[in-house]
Amino acid sequence: MKNTLKGLVAALCVALPFFAPVTARAAAQSAADPALVQRGAYLAKVGDCVACHTAPKGKPFAGGLPMTTPMGKIYTTNITPDPQTGIGGYTEQDFARAMREGVAKDGHNLYPAMPYPSYAKVNDDDMKALYAYFISGVAPVQQANREPDIKWPLNMRWPLKFWNMVFLDKGVYQDKPGKDVAWNRGAYLIQGLGHCGSCHTPRGIAFQEKALDESGSAFLSGGVLDGWFAANLTGEHNVGLGRWNEQDLQAFLKTGANRHASAFGSMTSVINNSTQGMSDTDIAAMTTYLKSLPPVGGNGAPPYNYDPQATKVSLNRPANNEGARVDTAYCMHCHGVDGRGFAPLLAPLAGNPNVLEKDASSLINVTLNGTEDIVIGGVPAPYPMPKYAPVLNNQQIADVLTFVRAGWNNGAPAVTVDDVAKLRKSTQAAK
Repeated sequence: MKNTLKGLVAALCVALPFFAPVTARAAAQSAADPALVQRGAYLAKVGDCVACHTAPKGKPFAGGLPMTTPMGKIYTTNITPDPQTGIGGYTEQDFARAMREGVAKDGHNLYPAMPYPSYAKVNDDDMKALYAYFISGVAPVQQANREPDIKWPLNMRWPLKFWNMVFLDKGVYQDKPGKDVAWNRGAYLIQGLGHCGSCHTPRGIAFQEKALDESGSAFLSGGVLDGWFAANLTGEHNVGLGRWNEQDLQAFLKTGANRHASAFGSMTSVINNSTQGMSDTDIAAMTTYLKSLPPVGGNGAPPYNYDPQATKVSLNRPANNEGARVDTAYCMHCHGVDGRGFAPLLAPLAGNPNVLEKDASSLINVTLNGTEDIVIGGVPAPYPMPKYAPVLNNQQIADVLTFVRAGWNNGAPAVTVDDVAKLRKSTQAAK
């Protein structure tokens, strides 16, 4: 009998480590405060975690979404509470370290495509709520992570330790003295979980964001990422938010469209999965912060004023401009013969900050590949931008975008055939 008892005890001691992660997760789940889990769900929405960590037709947060970097493709990881392939074995400290320092539980460094330099600013209370949600509020999915398509030696992760030493600021956000509650809340959301700078701030040679807050002049001045130009969010009057009032900006964050522009590219998923679900108070705080940023960028041109001359060219039968002919055949029916569109359903081309921007990447990309539906309250937008890659050749796209960028006093540089060809090739290869 004693030998049998000893055997059972020994077996239990051997087996216990294997059950520990599951037991720890179960304990965390049972102890989680429902209100804390609910708050974590809201914060995960603010961070738009589902957009990056969910592959097309994949299960929520199970990873596998391909992301193009200068070094090659990487694939987002499984952040469900599955103990074998997800983060089910993570303690709260493990979770916080991965979020703030980009270091996984087993010690390997994450590529900075994961915006941990932004998440480093998330405070302890919010980090606790996020952990509660991902451990207790997300369904576990057993799906192994996929190795990146990056060739040796660029796939080595140990140099990231030195990258972190140079570029990672580990301090959580601290309220700025002299600023009110709304400004500081907006700054915290924009710089932290919202990680707006990850797309909208230009990057340096080491793929680092050139600024992490408003103390750096490059912050939110626009940047190229994955074939798109993420717009200038400073107060610049032509390519930025200088002509937008607070209501314009709030409408854009809530619905993806306003009288100036419509969301496209990766911003579509931000609207669909994140900002439309945020509270009005938080949207207003983000707006307050963004509207406080001084103007940066642009080309020094005076504030935009509409000029109807391009309309006269388009209405000339037959149009005496190759770009105008394409515009007349394919564009003016939605965007208006006068280029002013039918906002907010159909964006204007005249004075649109994305049209005025020196870098035409987004215009070329959206013309070639269209955009996904903006879905507000479960209802898709009625007039998504279609893809014209199968319909128009590179010369036609260059011609029409050059016409649009020059017309109605937009005054933006011409688009070349080579510009279109390069983006066609890179975006088709990514599919």
